[in-house]
Amino acid sequence: MKLSSAVLLSAAVAAACAAPIEKDFSLPLPPGSAALIEVTDHGEWPDLSEAWFRPDEVAQALGRSLAWMDSDHARQFFPIERVSHARALASLVVFGELLETSASPEGFVRALRERFSLYKSAGWNGSGGGVLFTAYCTPILEGSRARTERFTHALYGLPPDLEKGEGGAILGRRGTDGKLAAYPTRRQIEAGALLEGQGLELIWLADPLDAFIAHVNGSAFVRLPDGALARFGYAGNNGREYTSLARSLVDAGLLEGDDSNLSAIRRWAREFPSELLAFLHRNDRYVFFAPIDGTPRGSLNVSVTPERTLATDKSLFPRGSLVFVETHLTGARYTDGKEFHQFMLDQDTGGAIRTAGRADIYLGVGGAAEELAGSTRVEGQLYYLFLKP
Repeated sequence: MKLSSAVLLSAAVAAACAAPIEKDFSLPLPPGSAALIEVTDHGEWPDLSEAWFRPDEVAQALGRSLAWMDSDHARQFFPIERVSHARALASLVVFGELLETSASPEGFVRALRERFSLYKSAGWNGSGGGVLFTAYCTPILEGSRARTERFTHALYGLPPDLEKGEGGAILGRRGTDGKLAAYPTRRQIEAGALLEGQGLELIWLADPLDAFIAHVNGSAFVRLPDGALARFGYAGNNGREYTSLARSLVDAGLLEGDDSNLSAIRRWAREFPSELLAFLHRNDRYVFFAPIDGTPRGSLNVSVTPERTLATDKSLFPRGSLVFVETHLTGARYTDGKEFHQFMLDQDTGGAIRTAGRADIYLGVGGAAEELAGSTRVEGQLYYLFLKP
């Protein structure tokens, strides 16, 4: 039986309409668009009771945000998204009070609904379509304070010719003529040995992938031959754009998209060591480090808290603020894709986190955190809570 042209056209249109839209989480918001969208219907709010059951976990990260928010330094970053510094600070204070005084999870949620407004991230499509969550950690790597036959790849301290502006913005490289230019790329730094001979070497690692992993995560603990642990945190970067190694390998057909986690990358690097450097150099961003005591610090210069510190685009979102993440993770206590619905604090940023559709969860220190972080790439929703105006 033949079908008419009209029927065929209708079927084609219907099929096109039914085709799923490919989500691009790297899309910037249209100029003038809001990064936060208020959720006025309480029926659309997520279940916010989680913090009542684990108050100590939340309180630690909350206290760190409060200390930063209460500083004179914090005021320069407000207002943002119609949120004043006073409102952001008061929101943290009141949330902490409710966490301490609420007698039940139901009472806690009821008080939040009465006193707070909830805002959803505009997400990848500008209308709350969702956020892609990845994760980062502090890896524990093997290394040496001196260069040896085994340990030949250094982590470097901040070079003196790197110029920073207000708020830590990277301005570039100051030349001998006093003029500023873009700082060299990763390829230029490494191929030209531009950092050598300046006494900037902090620690030596076994291979370039280990150093790259430290760069991507922004911190690293290094196990020395005598068993001691040397700790290094983020000090700055060269101001260049970040390119994902996993994305580069997938685009080149060397890894499958659903098998592009850190374990797969390590396997590929062991099998094709001669090809590794070329792919590492596709990432122009280069990170510098500083020795630290205790835990690593995020972009607010406060200690990051496992599963309670979130990294977002600080040009869009109010830093230091209270957020609620609604997604799922696999591994550790999140086996089989268990829900990850919990309060966090917006305390960090990252090289790949440059839109309203991206966020990065800090997962802690060591092998388990590294394994989970390397396999986390999940969609979800991101919310901010502020006291009602």
